[in-house]
Amino acid sequence: MKRYGLIGHPLKHSQSRNYFNQKFEYLGLDCLYQHFDIKTVEEVFDIIAHYPDLCGFNVTLPYKESIIPLLDEIDPEAKEVGAVNVVTIVNGVLKGYNTDVYGFTQLLERAVKGRDTDKALILGTGGASKAVQYVLRQKGIPYSIVSRDAAKGDYTYDTLTDEILGQHPLIINTTPLGMFPQMDNYPDLHYQGLTRKHTLIDLIYNPKETAFMELGHTWGAKVYNGMQMFEEQAKKTWELFNI
Repeated sequence: MKRYGLIGHPLKHSQSRNYFNQKFEYLGLDCLYQHFDIKTVEEVFDIIAHYPDLCGFNVTLPYKESIIPLLDEIDPEAKEVGAVNVVTIVNGVLKGYNTDVYGFTQLLERAVKGRDTDKALILGTGGASKAVQYVLRQKGIPYSIVSRDAAKGDYTYDTLTDEILGQHPLIINTTPLGMFPQMDNYPDLHYQGLTRKHTLIDLIYNPKETAFMELGHTWGAKVYNGMQMFEEQAKKTWELFNI
């Protein structure tokens, strides 16, 4: 049997286990995918030691960046992004990749539908944010970063004005705010400053409609969740697991 999994903390929101195990059953493969909820990233070595049949794993928050120093090799694109969400294990060698880039590219193309996008606001500075930043750079879309920490972003939430929101028609939430089971949370924006010219993308896919999306829709914005990104990056992950 080949074993795969997901490391992160917490993992209640994730649908990766269901996605892959259903795929294995459909394809008639002797494979298993499980969740490993770990409190520190270094615990991944305990998992590898305990499961010698582990062939690879996904990485989710908060370890997409901190996993990198623990790897033997890293794909050039993942290195440039600065975040890893897939690790393969071949003959004991751990190699990191980033399939979030591909997944977000597909989602972005659907959301903007070929329209020119002037500027984007990226909410959050973690591993998912880094993948989004990379894609926007590749697309030539200028962006600013919003963080709770003034040292990490261009804006903090309390410095965002309606004028700034108006200058950034694309707003992308890369934070876990609003993710199951804490679905009442949302980024602290002045949503009344949104218009029909705005497009909001939430990388969260559980729930399907977050409070961020609901508020955006209320004030006229187009809204998209992260389900397409999840599905597309999962397809790429399976390709990597089968190298």
